[in-house]
Amino acid sequence: MKTLMLTFFKFLLVFMNGLLLQSVFAQGEEAFIRKTLKERMPHIHPIDEIKRTPMPGLFELRVDGSEIYYTDASANFLIQGHLIDTKNQRDLTEERLQKIMAVDFKSLPFKDAIVIVRGKGERKMAIFEDPNCGYCKRFERELQNIDNVTVYLFLYPILGKDSVDKSKAIWCSKDQSKAWQDLMLRDQAPNPTGCDTAALKRNVDFGQKQRINGTPTTIFADGSRISGAVEMAQIEKLLSPAKP
Repeated sequence: MKTLMLTFFKFLLVFMNGLLLQSVFAQGEEAFIRKTLKERMPHIHPIDEIKRTPMPGLFELRVDGSEIYYTDASANFLIQGHLIDTKNQRDLTEERLQKIMAVDFKSLPFKDAIVIVRGKGERKMAIFEDPNCGYCKRFERELQNIDNVTVYLFLYPILGKDSVDKSKAIWCSKDQSKAWQDLMLRDQAPNPTGCDTAALKRNVDFGQKQRINGTPTTIFADGSRISGAVEMAQIEKLLSPAKP
């Protein structure tokens, strides 16, 4: 028994030393890549994170929060594009971006949203939209076919002063949901009235922190997001199933 225990502890020591050496080696690789790229490409944004990819010898660089690049261990090459796992039919870059850009749904400032309920409203989604966005109008037409959903609409006027003016008129309308849909689906402008519109600035501030750079941007209950107008089939696929 004593010999067995001694053998086990020797194995454990070798194993732990191996992990330590791997960690030191990985830190050394990371430091080398950072130093080399900074010297060769001083204009590049600060590197937030460096990690190995499933492809031998290839490293992922996360830059400026959500930009993904790839390089080799010598930092001799910098690649911009998508890394595809052909064996498992997976876009590893897209999966990584989805993870990086995920938003905690519960953290959304729902008090600053217009709430639109269809059917039982059991499924949840949030959309950041500009009233002058053509893709948003197209997206709104697709949303008319989605049932059993609660939509949290965040007015996100980023396309100019007219967007701000229309958003204020919609936010101050007696029936915000109707005013929004009248404009987006029937091109009927709301009658401007006055009220506290500080929510619009809060929406823009929140969106900028979350790197929402275009409209429509949709966030689902699991935190995933998509940008642009997508078709009903994709929306249904991404909406979390309603809880029984």
